[in-house]
Amino acid sequence: MLPMLGIASQVADAVAVIRRRWSAAPRAGVILGTGLGGLAAEIQDPISFPYESLPHFPRSTSISHAGNLICGRIGKLNVVAMEGRFHAYEGYTHAQLTFPVRVMRALGADLLVVSNACGGMNPQFSAGDIMVIDDHINLMGGNPLIGVNDDALGPRFPDMSRPYDTVLIDRALAIARRHDIVAHKGVYAAVTGPNLETRAEYRFLRIIGADVVGMSTVPEVLVAVHGGMRVLGLSVVTDVCLPDALLPANIDHILTIAASAEPKVRLIVRAVLEWVSEQPAG
Repeated sequence: MLPMLGIASQVADAVAVIRRRWSAAPRAGVILGTGLGGLAAEIQDPISFPYESLPHFPRSTSISHAGNLICGRIGKLNVVAMEGRFHAYEGYTHAQLTFPVRVMRALGADLLVVSNACGGMNPQFSAGDIMVIDDHINLMGGNPLIGVNDDALGPRFPDMSRPYDTVLIDRALAIARRHDIVAHKGVYAAVTGPNLETRAEYRFLRIIGADVVGMSTVPEVLVAVHGGMRVLGLSVVTDVCLPDALLPANIDHILTIAASAEPKVRLIVRAVLEWVSEQPAG
Protein backbone atom coordinates (compact mmCIF):
# COMPACT_ATOMS: atom_id res chain seq x y z
CA MET A 1 0.00 0.00 0.00
CA LEU A 2 1.25 3.47 -0.87
CA PRO A 3 2.21 5.21 2.41
CA MET A 4 0.37 8.48 2.82
CA LEU A 5 3.66 10.22 3.53
CA GLY A 6 4.76 9.39 -0.02
CA ILE A 7 1.71 10.83 -1.72
CA ALA A 8 2.52 14.54 -1.52
CA SER A 9 5.67 14.28 -3.61
CA GLN A 10 3.85 12.15 -6.21
CA VAL A 11 1.01 14.69 -6.34
CA ALA A 12 3.59 17.42 -6.92
CA ASP A 13 5.03 15.43 -9.85
CA ALA A 14 1.62 15.24 -11.53
CA VAL A 15 0.78 18.88 -10.82
CA ALA A 16 4.08 19.98 -12.37
CA VAL A 17 3.23 18.24 -15.63
CA ILE A 18 -0.25 19.80 -15.72
CA ARG A 19 1.10 23.28 -14.95
CA ARG A 20 3.33 23.19 -18.01
CA ARG A 21 0.20 23.46 -20.15
CA TRP A 22 -2.53 24.87 -17.85
CA SER A 23 -2.02 27.69 -15.36
CA ALA A 24 -5.60 28.37 -14.22
CA ALA A 25 -6.79 27.63 -10.69
CA PRO A 26 -9.84 25.34 -10.70
CA ARG A 27 -12.74 25.91 -8.32
CA ALA A 28 -14.15 22.43 -8.86
CA GLY A 29 -13.02 18.91 -9.56
CA VAL A 30 -15.48 16.69 -11.41
CA ILE A 31 -15.38 12.91 -11.67
CA LEU A 32 -17.18 12.08 -14.91
CA GLY A 33 -18.44 8.67 -13.89
CA THR A 34 -21.60 7.03 -15.16
CA GLY A 35 -24.16 9.75 -15.83
CA LEU A 36 -21.66 12.54 -16.45
CA GLY A 37 -19.39 11.30 -19.24
CA GLY A 38 -20.99 13.61 -21.80
CA LEU A 39 -20.12 16.65 -19.73
CA ALA A 40 -16.57 16.35 -21.06
CA ALA A 41 -17.76 17.69 -24.42
CA GLU A 42 -19.05 20.84 -22.73
CA ILE A 43 -15.72 21.83 -21.18
CA GLN A 44 -14.54 25.00 -22.89
CA ASP A 45 -10.92 25.57 -23.92
CA PRO A 46 -10.10 22.01 -22.89
CA ILE A 47 -6.59 20.76 -22.31
CA SER A 48 -6.59 16.99 -22.14
CA PHE A 49 -4.02 14.82 -20.41
CA PRO A 50 -4.25 11.08 -21.08
CA TYR A 51 -3.78 9.33 -17.77
CA GLU A 52 -0.69 7.55 -19.07
CA SER A 53 0.97 10.95 -19.63
CA LEU A 54 0.64 11.93 -15.96
CA PRO A 55 3.09 10.60 -13.36
CA HIS A 56 1.65 8.05 -10.91
CA PHE A 57 -1.85 7.99 -12.48
CA PRO A 58 -3.49 4.58 -12.78
CA ARG A 59 -5.16 3.46 -16.02
CA SER A 60 -8.94 3.20 -16.38
CA THR A 61 -10.03 -0.27 -17.53
CA SER A 62 -13.79 -0.19 -16.88
CA ILE A 63 -16.41 -0.38 -19.63
CA SER A 64 -17.55 3.10 -20.82
CA HIS A 65 -14.79 4.89 -18.87
CA ALA A 66 -12.30 6.91 -20.94
CA GLY A 67 -8.92 7.79 -19.48
CA ASN A 68 -8.24 11.53 -19.59
CA LEU A 69 -7.84 14.39 -17.17
CA ILE A 70 -9.44 17.46 -18.77
CA CYS A 71 -8.71 21.01 -17.63
CA GLY A 72 -10.83 23.94 -18.78
CA ARG A 73 -14.02 25.84 -18.03
CA ILE A 74 -17.68 25.04 -17.62
CA GLY A 75 -19.38 28.38 -18.01
CA LYS A 76 -17.36 30.85 -15.92
CA LEU A 77 -15.94 28.19 -13.62
CA ASN A 78 -12.49 26.68 -14.02
CA VAL A 79 -12.67 22.92 -13.57
CA VAL A 80 -10.49 19.85 -13.72
CA ALA A 81 -12.39 16.71 -14.71
CA MET A 82 -11.65 13.01 -14.69
CA GLU A 83 -13.02 11.43 -17.85
CA GLY A 84 -13.26 7.95 -16.40
CA ARG A 85 -12.55 6.86 -12.84
CA PHE A 86 -10.81 3.95 -11.16
CA HIS A 87 -12.29 1.17 -9.05
CA ALA A 88 -11.00 -1.17 -6.38
CA TYR A 89 -12.20 -4.14 -8.45
CA GLU A 90 -9.66 -3.19 -11.12
CA GLY A 91 -6.96 -4.17 -8.64
CA TYR A 92 -5.92 -0.72 -7.46
CA THR A 93 -5.32 0.25 -3.86
CA HIS A 94 -7.57 2.90 -2.39
CA ALA A 95 -4.62 5.31 -2.34
CA GLN A 96 -4.11 4.78 -6.08
CA LEU A 97 -7.74 5.17 -7.11
CA THR A 98 -8.09 8.41 -5.14
CA PHE A 99 -4.79 9.90 -6.29
CA PRO A 100 -6.47 12.19 -8.89
CA VAL A 101 -8.57 13.80 -6.15
CA ARG A 102 -5.35 14.72 -4.35
CA VAL A 103 -4.13 16.29 -7.60
CA MET A 104 -7.39 18.23 -8.04
CA ARG A 105 -7.05 19.61 -4.53
CA ALA A 106 -3.40 20.53 -5.06
CA LEU A 107 -4.37 22.43 -8.22
CA GLY A 108 -6.77 24.53 -6.15
CA ALA A 109 -10.19 22.85 -6.33
CA ASP A 110 -12.25 23.18 -3.14
CA LEU A 111 -15.33 21.38 -4.47
CA LEU A 112 -15.69 17.82 -5.75
CA VAL A 113 -18.64 16.70 -7.89
CA VAL A 114 -18.90 12.95 -8.35
CA SER A 115 -21.41 10.74 -10.14
CA ASN A 116 -21.99 7.01 -10.34
CA ALA A 117 -24.33 4.25 -11.43
CA CYS A 118 -26.05 2.31 -8.69
CA GLY A 119 -28.62 -0.35 -7.93
CA GLY A 120 -31.75 0.98 -6.28
CA MET A 121 -33.00 -0.84 -3.18
CA ASN A 122 -35.48 1.74 -1.93
CA PRO A 123 -38.88 0.61 -3.27
CA GLN A 124 -39.74 4.25 -4.00
CA PHE A 125 -36.91 4.47 -6.56
CA SER A 126 -37.26 3.56 -10.25
CA ALA A 127 -34.66 2.90 -12.94
CA GLY A 128 -33.54 6.20 -14.41
CA ASP A 129 -34.16 8.21 -11.23
CA ILE A 130 -31.44 10.40 -9.73
CA MET A 131 -30.40 10.18 -6.09
CA VAL A 132 -28.50 13.05 -4.49
CA ILE A 133 -26.22 11.43 -1.94
CA ASP A 134 -26.92 12.57 1.61
CA ASP A 135 -24.67 10.03 3.35
CA HIS A 136 -22.81 6.80 2.70
CA ILE A 137 -21.84 3.44 4.17
CA ASN A 138 -18.33 2.16 3.46
CA LEU A 139 -18.36 -1.63 2.97
CA MET A 140 -15.37 -1.73 0.63
CA GLY A 141 -13.00 -3.23 3.17
CA GLY A 142 -10.45 -0.47 2.76
CA ASN A 143 -9.75 3.20 3.32
CA PRO A 144 -7.43 5.57 1.42
CA LEU A 145 -6.48 7.33 4.66
CA ILE A 146 -4.73 4.29 6.15
CA GLY A 147 -1.05 4.88 6.83
CA VAL A 148 1.03 7.50 8.57
CA ASN A 149 -0.94 10.71 8.14
CA ASP A 150 0.55 13.65 6.25
CA ASP A 151 -0.84 16.67 8.11
CA ALA A 152 -0.18 18.81 5.03
CA LEU A 153 -2.86 16.81 3.19
CA GLY A 154 -5.44 16.72 5.97
CA PRO A 155 -6.14 15.80 9.61
CA ARG A 156 -5.47 12.36 11.09
CA PHE A 157 -9.14 11.89 12.04
CA PRO A 158 -11.33 13.79 9.56
CA ASP A 159 -14.88 14.42 10.70
CA MET A 160 -17.50 12.62 8.59
CA SER A 161 -20.68 13.89 10.24
CA ARG A 162 -21.58 15.72 7.01
CA PRO A 163 -19.41 14.41 4.16
CA TYR A 164 -21.83 15.76 1.53
CA ASP A 165 -22.45 19.50 1.53
CA THR A 166 -26.01 20.27 2.64
CA VAL A 167 -26.17 23.54 0.69
CA LEU A 168 -25.18 21.79 -2.53
CA ILE A 169 -27.63 18.95 -1.83
CA ASP A 170 -30.50 21.40 -1.44
CA ARG A 171 -29.40 23.31 -4.54
CA ALA A 172 -29.28 20.11 -6.64
CA LEU A 173 -32.72 18.98 -5.45
CA ALA A 174 -34.22 22.42 -6.15
CA ILE A 175 -32.79 22.40 -9.67
CA ALA A 176 -34.22 18.92 -10.27
CA ARG A 177 -37.68 20.02 -9.11
CA ARG A 178 -37.52 23.10 -11.29
CA HIS A 179 -36.91 20.91 -14.35
CA ASP A 180 -39.34 18.10 -13.42
CA ILE A 181 -36.50 15.63 -12.86
CA VAL A 182 -37.23 12.82 -10.42
CA ALA A 183 -34.53 13.16 -7.77
CA HIS A 184 -34.37 11.68 -4.31
CA LYS A 185 -32.08 12.18 -1.33
CA GLY A 186 -30.59 9.05 0.20
CA VAL A 187 -27.79 6.83 1.44
CA TYR A 188 -25.21 5.20 -0.86
CA ALA A 189 -23.59 1.93 0.18
CA ALA A 190 -20.21 1.22 -1.41
CA VAL A 191 -19.04 -2.36 -1.98
CA THR A 192 -15.95 -3.64 -3.75
CA GLY A 193 -17.53 -5.65 -6.59
CA PRO A 194 -17.21 -6.48 -9.41
CA ASN A 195 -20.02 -8.98 -8.87
CA LEU A 196 -23.48 -7.66 -8.19
CA GLU A 197 -25.14 -8.55 -4.91
CA THR A 198 -27.09 -11.62 -3.85
CA ARG A 199 -30.67 -11.37 -2.64
CA ALA A 200 -29.50 -11.78 0.95
CA GLU A 201 -26.94 -9.02 0.51
CA TYR A 202 -29.57 -6.64 -0.85
CA ARG A 203 -31.76 -7.40 2.18
CA PHE A 204 -28.81 -6.76 4.50
CA LEU A 205 -27.94 -3.45 2.81
CA ARG A 206 -31.51 -2.26 3.06
CA ILE A 207 -31.74 -3.22 6.73
CA ILE A 208 -28.64 -1.20 7.62
CA GLY A 209 -30.05 1.91 5.97
CA ALA A 210 -28.84 2.00 2.36
CA ASP A 211 -31.09 3.25 -0.43
CA VAL A 212 -28.71 2.36 -3.28
CA VAL A 213 -25.53 0.33 -3.74
CA GLY A 214 -22.52 0.85 -6.00
CA MET A 215 -18.82 0.13 -6.40
CA SER A 216 -17.19 3.58 -6.25
CA THR A 217 -17.40 7.14 -4.91
CA VAL A 218 -16.80 6.61 -1.18
CA PRO A 219 -12.97 6.44 -1.38
CA GLU A 220 -12.88 9.64 -3.44
CA VAL A 221 -15.22 11.36 -0.97
CA LEU A 222 -13.07 10.30 1.99
CA VAL A 223 -10.01 11.88 0.38
CA ALA A 224 -11.96 15.01 -0.61
CA VAL A 225 -13.21 15.51 2.94
CA HIS A 226 -9.72 14.79 4.29
CA GLY A 227 -8.42 17.58 2.05
CA GLY A 228 -11.10 20.07 3.08
CA MET A 229 -13.23 19.91 -0.06
CA ARG A 230 -17.00 20.27 -0.24
CA VAL A 231 -18.69 17.36 -2.00
CA LEU A 232 -21.76 16.87 -4.18
CA GLY A 233 -22.59 13.28 -5.15
CA LEU A 234 -25.18 12.14 -7.70
CA SER A 235 -26.22 8.54 -8.30
CA VAL A 236 -28.09 7.24 -11.35
CA VAL A 237 -30.39 4.35 -10.45
CA THR A 238 -29.71 1.99 -13.34
CA ASP A 239 -31.59 -1.05 -12.06
CA VAL A 240 -34.07 -1.89 -9.33
CA CYS A 241 -32.73 -4.45 -6.86
CA LEU A 242 -35.67 -5.69 -4.82
CA PRO A 243 -34.66 -9.11 -3.44
CA ASP A 244 -38.12 -10.69 -3.71
CA ALA A 245 -38.44 -9.69 -7.38
CA LEU A 246 -34.79 -9.80 -8.47
CA LEU A 247 -33.98 -10.34 -12.13
CA PRO A 248 -30.55 -11.34 -13.51
CA ALA A 249 -28.35 -8.32 -14.18
CA ASN A 250 -28.16 -7.15 -17.79
CA ILE A 251 -25.11 -4.89 -18.20
CA ASP A 252 -26.22 -3.63 -21.63
CA HIS A 253 -29.56 -2.59 -20.14
CA ILE A 254 -27.82 -0.91 -17.20
CA LEU A 255 -25.64 1.11 -19.58
CA THR A 256 -28.71 2.06 -21.64
CA ILE A 257 -30.51 3.37 -18.56
CA ALA A 258 -27.39 5.28 -17.52
CA ALA A 259 -27.15 6.89 -20.95
CA SER A 260 -30.82 7.91 -20.88
CA ALA A 261 -30.34 9.57 -17.48
CA GLU A 262 -27.17 11.40 -18.46
CA PRO A 263 -28.83 14.60 -19.78
CA LYS A 264 -30.63 14.99 -16.43
CA VAL A 265 -27.43 14.61 -14.42
CA ARG A 266 -25.56 17.00 -16.72
CA LEU A 267 -28.30 19.62 -16.36
CA ILE A 268 -28.17 19.45 -12.56
CA VAL A 269 -24.38 19.62 -12.43
CA ARG A 270 -24.15 22.49 -14.94
CA ALA A 271 -26.69 24.49 -12.96
CA VAL A 272 -24.94 23.79 -9.65
CA LEU A 273 -21.57 24.83 -11.10
CA GLU A 274 -23.12 27.99 -12.55
CA TRP A 275 -24.44 28.83 -9.09
CA VAL A 276 -21.03 28.10 -7.54
CA SER A 277 -19.37 30.45 -10.04
CA GLU A 278 -21.53 33.27 -8.70
CA GLN A 279 -20.49 32.65 -5.08
CA PRO A 280 -17.33 34.06 -3.47
CA ALA A 281 -14.43 31.64 -3.46
CA GLY A 282 -13.53 29.93 -0.20
